Amino acid sequence: MMTAGELTARHLTELYLERIGAIDTNGPKLNSIIETNPDALTIASSLDKERRHGKTRGPLHGIPVLIKDNIDTHDQMQTTAGSLALEGHIAPRDAFIVEKLRSAGAVILGKTNLSEWANFRGKRSISGWSSRGGLTRNPYALDRSACGSSTGSSVAVAANLCAAAIGTETDGSVICPSQTCSIVGIKPTLGLWSRSGIIPVAHSQDTAGPMARTVADAAILLGALTGVDERDPTTRPSEKRSFNDYTQFLDKNGLKGARIGVARKKAGTDKRILKIFDSCLDVMRQRGAVIVDPVDLPRSKRFTKTEEEVLYYEFKADLNKYLAGTNASVRTITEIIKFNEKNKDRVMPYFGQEHMEIAQKKGPLNDQKYLDALENNHRLTRKEGIDATMQKHKLNAIVVPSGGPAWTIDLINGDDGNWDMESTSMAAVAGYPHITVPAGYVYGLPVGISFFAKAWQEPTLIKLTYAFEQATKARKPPKFPPTVNLSL
Repeated sequence: MMTAGELTARHLTELYLERIGAIDTNGPKLNSIIETNPDALTIASSLDKERRHGKTRGPLHGIPVLIKDNIDTHDQMQTTAGSLALEGHIAPRDAFIVEKLRSAGAVILGKTNLSEWANFRGKRSISGWSSRGGLTRNPYALDRSACGSSTGSSVAVAANLCAAAIGTETDGSVICPSQTCSIVGIKPTLGLWSRSGIIPVAHSQDTAGPMARTVADAAILLGALTGVDERDPTTRPSEKRSFNDYTQFLDKNGLKGARIGVARKKAGTDKRILKIFDSCLDVMRQRGAVIVDPVDLPRSKRFTKTEEEVLYYEFKADLNKYLAGTNASVRTITEIIKFNEKNKDRVMPYFGQEHMEIAQKKGPLNDQKYLDALENNHRLTRKEGIDATMQKHKLNAIVVPSGGPAWTIDLINGDDGNWDMESTSMAAVAGYPHITVPAGYVYGLPVGISFFAKAWQEPTLIKLTYAFEQATKARKPPKFPPTVNLSL
């Protein structure tokens, strides 16, 4: 429509801003957006001017995109990770992926709410709640969680408040909210996207990723933000392994001849979810895939404690390093803890800051305990995990249910997913790619299916997930009911 002159970036941006006001701020009051960009319309107009003069920067030219509020923007918007401790903080420069987003011609529409500090503050945290942004609600049932920590991004995409959004994940924070809101989420290989300028949890697992309503949209966003960043050495191996255009791998026949392993022991016991999952496997078979069922992977409980140990060590080191490069009023994790305690009525009305307090006591990253934990994690998830399983069975990908129906929001007790499946930790700890796609519904609440594989296998996963998506077309837009309709 833009190419044909039927739509301008400015008008599209105006329409999204109107919808945000009608649905997010008022109406159902999803509360997914923490701040809109006061420069959005000006940016859109300048991009329209470029188009009129025959210049387009690519498929994102003039497209409104939202980003999570732990990603730096050097503009009029704050970057706070949802915390009042960083209220008023303006980043000294754009994050690398924001630089790429701007150069690609996207309109940064605003920032999304999140679970405060990317869900790494207290042990009874509430997904989608932050002291600065309040509580984000699931558009498929307003009394249900949208899962964390990229809650705002997933809800905004599901409710069509933007064309696409960016979330971040350490373990599950792109995949879980995407599956809970019936959208496509891609957690890339560690290093495919730069992390410089993103408020960290842990550098051995952190990555940002695209969240969209279709695999095609997610693939467009994925390719636009790849590139080697001198501020993030992890991106160096991506130079010969990444693509600027992942849409070339969108293939409706992509399942034909593919060998897909079923991590059956990680699929849980919920008969409703397993019924959806098994019907998904049937679709793959019908489209020519070879289903290897089951395949074994190490149970996540073998590295749960060591993963947590690594996160605590790296959270302290990485957050202190990030804060030291800012003009924020708090410059260390110790100062954040003190701020939170001093302002606990506003900052901690529902849950505490145990994760921060444990992390603050950890030593440096040359501690043997940390090094041993990291080695255990990588050995179990990479060499003895995904790599070994895929090699043994000659697989193109491994599949598992992404999660279950969203749980009821509970401000007193915090999150309780009550799932007995293991979908996110294996790929997250390994630093390997993972894509979730809508698969079905339980009483109107979304259920997704996950595809993951070895490092740098985004092309294969996009090929498989696109073919699956086109074969099923399972996604249904939300209707914003106040609660679950048990007659569905």
